[in-house]
Amino acid sequence: MTLLLLLAAASAWIGPAVPPDAASEAELRPATVAAFQGYVQQVEAGIDQRVSGRKNFLWLDDSPARRAGARRGEVVTDRVAGTRPVEVPDGLVHDFVGAVFIPGATIAQALSFVQDYDHHKDFYGPEVVDSRIVSRDGEHFVIDMRLRKHKVITVVLNTRHDALFFRLDQSRWHSRSRTTKVTEIENPGTREERELPAGGGHGFMWNLNSYWRFVERDAGVYVECQAVSLSRGIPWGFGWLIGPIVNELPRESLAGTLAATRTGVARLVDARR
Repeated sequence: MTLLLLLAAASAWIGPAVPPDAASEAELRPATVAAFQGYVQQVEAGIDQRVSGRKNFLWLDDSPARRAGARRGEVVTDRVAGTRPVEVPDGLVHDFVGAVFIPGATIAQALSFVQDYDHHKDFYGPEVVDSRIVSRDGEHFVIDMRLRKHKVITVVLNTRHDALFFRLDQSRWHSRSRTTKVTEIENPGTREERELPAGGGHGFMWNLNSYWRFVERDAGVYVECQAVSLSRGIPWGFGWLIGPIVNELPRESLAGTLAATRTGVARLVDARR
């Protein structure tokens, strides 16, 4: 099979033109949702241990090597468990965690930047195409974002996020965010643009939960994020081609988000000197 035919086969799964039978195969099913929710419960139980003090608050502090890497300016990321996504009925769960260190920053600056959702499109592009705060009640935010996912092919999604921020003490905050809506956009940016039903489309991303932790210490701020997402499974026979795209894109997205956060907060630090 030529490379052109292989790419055509790949786009038939997650590309711009999908035949009806492929679209139906990507339908989000109740069993897939239930399995994702069960996995999320385990993740949040682990996060509760960090928040309560039964474990290190930061994942970085579990490993001196990780912490040293962040202090050197690296974006430190890893898969939370195992070497592959977690298989669930008709889907895959991707669970990555990462962290950065921002010298000279305060926790107030880090929170101000991350909570400036109206301007996420200005800092987190090209993945965040558009963003706006729908509502805010104290530390509870509802946000709309249009996301662009690209690796060989491109998928555009409309998403709504429900985010809560919690203050533990003067130097530590954490947050939990979950998507309450994810819909794929067909023919984005054209007169034929339309929003596909939730749970339909190509299944590039069906759900996304993100868990942030912020610590001010060592004359700076540590920013850490764990991202747990749900996608469709890999069609039989295409693992060698599709697998690298599906498996690595969540890590790349998280690393890009953390790098942009570090850059944005560092600009706030520089502007106030």
